[in-house]
Amino acid sequence: MVLKNDSLDARRKATAEAKARLLDRFKQRPAADDPAVIARAAERRAVEEARIARQAEKAREKQALEDERKAAEEAAAAAAELAANADRLEREAVSRERATRVMADEAARKAQRDARYAARKARRA
Repeated sequence: MVLKNDSLDARRKATAEAKARLLDRFKQRPAADDPAVIARAAERRAVEEARIARQAEKAREKQALEDERKAAEEAAAAAAELAANADRLEREAVSRERATRVMADEAARKAQRDARYAARKARRA
């Protein structure tokens, strides 16, 4: 360790020693064709491929869930539309029934009126 009151030569020597230690550490690193380096690189590639496979599987699952959600929404919309159509058809049937009843009542009143008219005619004649 270099102190403030060390001489310039001591600081230069300490710097040279530090650089030499760094160079030694660099030289001790295994070469690129070392089996350990190759094995680590292969392991890293395998881990990366596994990560990519997991991400692809996750994306497929997410897409499947999205497809299921869309199908459920479409089914719910279709069911709501069918229910609305059923309600509309029921209202139309009630309306037709009411109209038929009104027409039948009017026909009955007309028949009574015609019968009264015929009876009055019969009395006068």
